[in-house]
Amino acid sequence: MISIFYRQGAEIIVSQHETEFAKLSKSSVLWIDLLSPTGDEKRATEEFLGTEIQSRATAEEIESSSRFFENETAIFANTNFLSPSGDEMSEDPVSFTLADSTLATLRDIPLRSFDQLQRRIQARPAQYENGWWVFASILDQRVDLDADIIELMSKETSQFSRRINQKEDINEDFLLDINQLQENAMMVRENIVDKQRLITNILKSDRYPDKLEAKLNVIQQDISSLINHTNFNFERLEYMQDTVVGLINLEQNNIMKVFTLISVLLMPATLIASFYGMNVELPFASFKLAWVGILALMVIILLVVIFIFRHKKFF
Repeated sequence: MISIFYRQGAEIIVSQHETEFAKLSKSSVLWIDLLSPTGDEKRATEEFLGTEIQSRATAEEIESSSRFFENETAIFANTNFLSPSGDEMSEDPVSFTLADSTLATLRDIPLRSFDQLQRRIQARPAQYENGWWVFASILDQRVDLDADIIELMSKETSQFSRRINQKEDINEDFLLDINQLQENAMMVRENIVDKQRLITNILKSDRYPDKLEAKLNVIQQDISSLINHTNFNFERLEYMQDTVVGLINLEQNNIMKVFTLISVLLMPATLIASFYGMNVELPFASFKLAWVGILALMVIILLVVIFIFRHKKFF
């Protein structure tokens, strides 16, 4: 699907047909949004912009050289947009192409930040002079959504902390939940750092409008604060993970301590029972009620051992 946003007088009109390019000038088009486009839609966009649009394989490249580069005709930038998917995070690659003052975006799935911006562009056309302002607004909204994700993760971390303080369901599954939250925090941090590097590369270029520099610097500052917040949240999760491991080890040690104490307490009585269980002549074995005396001796020895252990504060 293709969405072409172009200026017509004081308004911004949207068209969803690539045949509209024949009626438009390049300077009037702000944004061309390609959502899982057909071959005809992509070729028409490339012909209109006078440059190729990156393939999906190139957009998904991890190397920094493939994440941002520019040539004589356009600037190419790639980044991933995060989306919560159950307990995990999914990464959705988005490719940006800036040819002169026209922006083209290529993506595979619907994204909330794009949908919100499309409505805002038509509602407030005066705020968007060209594709550069659309590009900055996309990044700005994406940073706001990342901030919402980090806030939700912070709330989850606080809930985990309360569960630890109340010693509620502290087990291996709880430890795995903390580990999953750590993985999400690392993914969010890497994604935010990627956007920070993208904006830094844009600021190094001499093609962006001077009026846009202040907005890009504000976005850069917001990203820096999010990175600090994410680092703090990750360190907090590490501390919680160490605490949970310590509590689990302590619980296991207490269980082993109980079994050890029981074994030691019963050891004297077991020794006497084993001694009188031998098939030989033993003292007092001929008496009819000898078993009562032996049982009483075992109980007395057990009580003495318990008294000694309590005196030594073993339990």
